[in-house]
Amino acid sequence: MSSNYVQTLCQAFAAHADPATAEGQKAYMKHKFEFYGLKSPLRKELQKPFLQKAALPPQTQLPEIIKSFWETPARETQYFAQELLLKYARSFSEKELALMEYMVTTKSWWDTVDYIASNSIGRYFKKHPDQIRPITGRWMDSGNMWLQRSALLFQLKYKDQLDTELLEELINPLLGSKEFFINKAIGWALRQHSKTDPVWVQDFADRTPLAPLSRKEALRLIR
Repeated sequence: MSSNYVQTLCQAFAAHADPATAEGQKAYMKHKFEFYGLKSPLRKELQKPFLQKAALPPQTQLPEIIKSFWETPARETQYFAQELLLKYARSFSEKELALMEYMVTTKSWWDTVDYIASNSIGRYFKKHPDQIRPITGRWMDSGNMWLQRSALLFQLKYKDQLDTELLEELINPLLGSKEFFINKAIGWALRQHSKTDPVWVQDFADRTPLAPLSRKEALRLIR
């Protein structure tokens, strides 16, 4: 079933390929990936039958299926795969966490990493809060920029449940980084939390030597 599921989805996408649109998408992504040329509304319409409950593959097949999608050239199949994974959020286990790490560290770019971090990883840690510090600590120590970015962004949708102490612990070791995607993520995490607690964000920015990009992003909604 797993290979048929992958093949059928890819055929559905390929049947609506638009080379002209694909060229624009490839340019936007700095030619890192191939595209079918599906605009988001069409892709979501095409994939809808594959995400219906009756069509979902057994959870035991997820690693094989998602890795198959990840190995295909067209980026739209990776977008589908990360949405497929989210369908199993209520029963996320360590097997799915390992899969998330694979997705974050393979064909890494902001378009998939940010979705996985703020959705699947965020949901996983809500379900397994005792694992937050050990796992994010490991990610921070890994030196992998995308795992570090995931650690910074997994609380994006937590609102008043966001752990400010943890966020501070994650940001501080990265101060002085020259990586655009790290400094942007620091600012984004702080900006998002400023919608809930602007006083804390302003105080943190005042007492922390943030990179100019991080500071600008963090305070964008406050000033």
